[in-house]
Amino acid sequence: MTAEVALQVGRAVAKSLEPDDRQARFVVGQDTRISGDMLAHAVVSGISSTGARAELLGVLPTPGIAYLTRSSGAQGGIVISASHNPYEDNGIKVFSAEGTKLADDMEEQIERQVLAGLAQPAVAWSSGEPGRIWRIEDAGERYAEFLSSCVGGNGEPFAGIRVMLDCAHGATCEVAPRVFAGLGAAVEAIHVAPDGRNINAECGSQHPERLAQRVVAVKARLGLAFDGDGDRLIAVDETGEVLSGDRILAVCAAHLKSKGLLANNAVVSTVMSNNGLGAAMKQLGVRHVMAAVGDRYVMEAMRAHGAVLGGEDSGHMIFAGHHSTGDGILSGLKLLEALVEQGKPLSELKRIMAVFPQELINVAVRSKPPVESVPEISAVIDAVERQLGDQGRVLVRYSGTQQICRVMVEGPSEEKTRACCRRIAAVVEKALG
Repeated sequence: MTAEVALQVGRAVAKSLEPDDRQARFVVGQDTRISGDMLAHAVVSGISSTGARAELLGVLPTPGIAYLTRSSGAQGGIVISASHNPYEDNGIKVFSAEGTKLADDMEEQIERQVLAGLAQPAVAWSSGEPGRIWRIEDAGERYAEFLSSCVGGNGEPFAGIRVMLDCAHGATCEVAPRVFAGLGAAVEAIHVAPDGRNINAECGSQHPERLAQRVVAVKARLGLAFDGDGDRLIAVDETGEVLSGDRILAVCAAHLKSKGLLANNAVVSTVMSNNGLGAAMKQLGVRHVMAAVGDRYVMEAMRAHGAVLGGEDSGHMIFAGHHSTGDGILSGLKLLEALVEQGKPLSELKRIMAVFPQELINVAVRSKPPVESVPEISAVIDAVERQLGDQGRVLVRYSGTQQICRVMVEGPSEEKTRACCRRIAAVVEKALG
């Protein structure tokens, strides 16, 4: 990801989403990576080169930028972030005017324009005169007010509740503690000193071990871990046990159903979800819809089935009654709201879902050919699936953000599941690593 690419992305997004009848306006935000300033300024340069107006929001969680996009009437929003990846990586996410991820065909159109722009000589600007660039100073306050408005009750509904937050040295460092404290919670936040290089480093949703230790040490009601750009949530109960997205989803589904708020009695998750989630939904009498991996596809399925709740085991959760995309802070607020309104600890509420034995191994790969096109990988997957029969399942897919192949196996026991997963991972490593 270079400044030249970022400039062309800004230009292509503005051209693709700009309306014909008025000057377009786009908002741009970033996480705390050291390369964020450079790339954000390159993006807004590309936007202004088309004659459109660009607004810099500064450091703000990805879902905050989605919210500001739709609430301010902008034609699009751009996020400079590589999510849960290490600081050396960076990337660009684009939101529509409605605060949703772009459709595949629109992303492909923008990609073609970016590649064409990189192949052509640079131009000063592509319209009569360049657009202006503005810096928005109150973006964090506006997003915080929105989050607080999503919680029911008056005054301070979380008064006196001790909550531990792990902000991953990322985009939630300012907003998350402010929101929870403003709702009355007694907040202690860790990993809130970003230096541009420590985002996601042994902390946050990918590494909740220290958070779990602190929750037990200070006797907190629960711990909430976000990733670098704030769209994921992993939780820790008061005993120190870590809960991934599937179990949080199950707790929130049960709570919404108990209040008569689970629209169309449906919950959406992905093919990566633990089979225990499906069993829990069956026990609750809830329709469980499966989508492809990615919060964009979760949202598409939610719209198709009229669902208000969906998510991924990785921690992306969408509360469609409030927001247009996955939001880690909002998910944390809704989980804490369930604890307060149910009057039960998370260690009890989590029992709604029993986790089936599951093993996940990430294998570094040189390339990403279709899995089914690699004979030795297809053969070992078939062999393991025959071995497991109806007592488990296998899922092998590439990461969308890293040069990694994810090998996931569920089985009847921890030992057998681990052995089967390692068997497949070894073949993947030999073939592609």
